[in-house]
Amino acid sequence: MSTVQALEPGSRHDLRVGISPDAPDEDKVKDEEGSFGYCHSYETSSRYDGPGLRVVLFVSGCLLRCTYCHNPDTWHLKDGTYVSVDHVLRRLGDFASALLSLGGGLTISGGEPMVQLAFTRRILSGAKTMGLHTAIETSGFLGDRADEAYLSAIDLVLLDIKSSDPGTYRRVTGRDLAPTLRFAERLSSLSKPVWVRFTLVPGATDDETNVEGIARFVAPMKNVEWVEVQPLHQMGAFKWKAMGLEYKHLNTPPPSRELVNRVIGQFRDAGCRAR
Repeated sequence: MSTVQALEPGSRHDLRVGISPDAPDEDKVKDEEGSFGYCHSYETSSRYDGPGLRVVLFVSGCLLRCTYCHNPDTWHLKDGTYVSVDHVLRRLGDFASALLSLGGGLTISGGEPMVQLAFTRRILSGAKTMGLHTAIETSGFLGDRADEAYLSAIDLVLLDIKSSDPGTYRRVTGRDLAPTLRFAERLSSLSKPVWVRFTLVPGATDDETNVEGIARFVAPMKNVEWVEVQPLHQMGAFKWKAMGLEYKHLNTPPPSRELVNRVIGQFRDAGCRAR
């Protein structure tokens, strides 16, 4: 049985491993009540993960295995800190007035928020009770798990669409593309605000046809407010080494400014607001 602990502030770039060795596997979570869950860390001053100044909670557990992931220490629940939802909400409450005054709120990232569905739903609902804007960052792979009650507690979805080509998607994530596209279409039907995020990895996701496919898919969706092109970086490479994992992109250069501009241009030419 995992030991309940306090969640300390930190950074998405901190390495956290082996903190809760008795945790279940991430594909066998049973948290119907959601009173407790596993978290990597939280940050208190992000202006990147949604509008305004935000607290970002990084939860543990993910079913994707992206080859360029900068937080592989969020894949497994055993690497997270076991905390109560009440403790998380008390911490969040300490920042609520400042977040409200600066037009911000809470973003739950990971990992994948929908691995621990009941836990993250209770946190999101608690944040809404405080009057905070809420967001999740998700691959959408587990979107079928999210019922209307879950989505109603979310004001914004930061949706990572990693590829439009099923073969490319499986190569870079180890999973199928279809659930992500299905979730995106569902969010569109609900007019749920979305920021699409696309990680640009030279030699892996940068093919013009691949980018064009995402752009054509997203452009008609009126709920998509932005497409954010995120260039590959190596800030998480040390985690792969420390965890004994093979990092396939160690020698992959970051995309050139010309490549980034080309990709942003493809999204804009398709009718997307891109940056």
